[in-house]
Amino acid sequence: MFGTIIKFFNFCDKENRRKFTGSIFVGILNSLFMALRIAAVAVMLRGVIATALEGATFETKTIWLSFAIMCVSIIGGIITRKITAMWQCEGGYRTCAKKRIEIAEHLRYLPMGYFNENSLGEITSVTTNTMESVGDVATRAVMMVFQGLLDTSLIIVMLFFFDWRIALVGLAGFGLFEFVNLFMRLAVKNVSADKYRDDAAEIGKVLEYIQGIAEVKAYNLSGERRKELNEVIDRRKKTLIKMEMRCIPVSNLQSLVAKLTGVAMMIASLYFFFNGSMILADCATMLVCSFMLFNALEAGGNYSALLRVIDIGVTKASKILALPTMDIEGKKGGEGLPLAPAGKPSSATPSAGDTPATPPLIQANSITFAYDKKKIIDGISLSIPAHSTTAIVGPSGGGKTTFCHLLARFWDVDSGTVTLKGQNVRDYSMDNLMENFSFVFQNVYLFHDTIANNIRFGQPDAPMEKVIAAAKKACCHDFISQLPNGYDTVIGEGGANLSGGERQRISIARAIMKDSPIIILDEATANVDPENERDLMTAISELTREKTVIMIAHRLKTVRNADQIVVIDKGRIAEQGKHEELIAKGGIYSRFIASRKEAVSWKL
Repeated sequence: MFGTIIKFFNFCDKENRRKFTGSIFVGILNSLFMALRIAAVAVMLRGVIATALEGATFETKTIWLSFAIMCVSIIGGIITRKITAMWQCEGGYRTCAKKRIEIAEHLRYLPMGYFNENSLGEITSVTTNTMESVGDVATRAVMMVFQGLLDTSLIIVMLFFFDWRIALVGLAGFGLFEFVNLFMRLAVKNVSADKYRDDAAEIGKVLEYIQGIAEVKAYNLSGERRKELNEVIDRRKKTLIKMEMRCIPVSNLQSLVAKLTGVAMMIASLYFFFNGSMILADCATMLVCSFMLFNALEAGGNYSALLRVIDIGVTKASKILALPTMDIEGKKGGEGLPLAPAGKPSSATPSAGDTPATPPLIQANSITFAYDKKKIIDGISLSIPAHSTTAIVGPSGGGKTTFCHLLARFWDVDSGTVTLKGQNVRDYSMDNLMENFSFVFQNVYLFHDTIANNIRFGQPDAPMEKVIAAAKKACCHDFISQLPNGYDTVIGEGGANLSGGERQRISIARAIMKDSPIIILDEATANVDPENERDLMTAISELTREKTVIMIAHRLKTVRNADQIVVIDKGRIAEQGKHEELIAKGGIYSRFIASRKEAVSWKL
């Protein structure tokens, strides 16, 4: 139990740990104020009994003394309880918020392979349910358990000042209560792991169902998919019920122990009074204390069942934060290595076997890369001069996208090197490296925010004039202006309320705003209808002006004018050169172009 509490405290950042530590000290004061009630009761009982049995005069000061002690107890208890609750809530919720941000920042620097190996549901569960438990349940559970132990301990200590025998009875009951409570924590040990597993599975299945709802409807799979979703939800329901059913018997046993300890204290007090070894005033005080002793402990004991849930939640979040990142700061202490400013395009256009007249902007040297044991890139070497256009083509699954991701260091190569302006990409800090690249993907993702904020994503503080200028260059100003709120129109999650061509052009406007010297286009025009194609090509032309362009493309018109065309097949460069050279060879590229022409000629 204390191990979990210590782990939770270590999980919190320094500022919030101070709040929790402060709340503990204030909690000690709160327990002292609560224990003062025993003193107030004892003073009053002694005065009443002395008057009734001994014929003494009941003094008014006895009432005022008891009243004063009780007022101090109540007022002090209210103030300390409020401070404790506020510090605990602030510490818990701020820890939750900071850890979510910390996890999000950490995920930015993990290799992309991590997201292939781990389900979206698992990641989402940790950043939502787990952090919610840490911020809400953990704060309440840890503090109530600790406060219950503290209150009960201080009351038992105070009992020793009245009668050590009754204090020992209370102490024995306290020990038995904690022994039973140990079984409660053990009872939920395995079920807690099942709970987090089912949480992740449920979130993953819900996300899958929602994201694929169009296909579910189109293929009339609603019954089958809903059945899978219902099964996951039902399994989680059964796990939660199982956890409760394991806790309820032990919780009832805890309550029974607490009540029986109170009864034992009452019987012992009466016994000692009747045999003459305890005065009536102390006996009456002990009878009152028997009702007070386990109130806080019972509440904390019931919450202790959640300590195992908290322990696993903290472990899961810490596990993500402990994942090794991709050398975030770079080997030069995080200082970015600048690129030459955009200028007049280089006249050097490499072809197979040629040596560029100027050093290449990007150089891949015998790079290899594998997903697990499956080799995707197998010894590719390629030079990309500044201000040139390189088209990457080849069969599906040949490694084109993976190769481009290695150039931008989405993954680290297994062997070989990738250099940018003559420096290994690992020498750059990750943030500075990313400043040199802009991406336009086939599947564009837009955030649930205004169109203006989606465009200025790379420059959050950019003025509206720059946003509009970028939108005009990307040929999307006209359709944005026709929206109800113009640039302040909030886009649905993923850009669902925009067409594919509109999403692409906003993505290009975002890349124009970023103004990076290297542009990577991954099938940017693959799924665009003819009506949008002209505007999209104009937008791409604006984006790539005086830039170094690396494009993955299948359309003849987008590759034939490239400075160099690289055909990647089975992780290797199968062919390389200009359009005319590769057509003359009659190899993979020539067959690829022929199949493209044939596909275009088909009509319904």
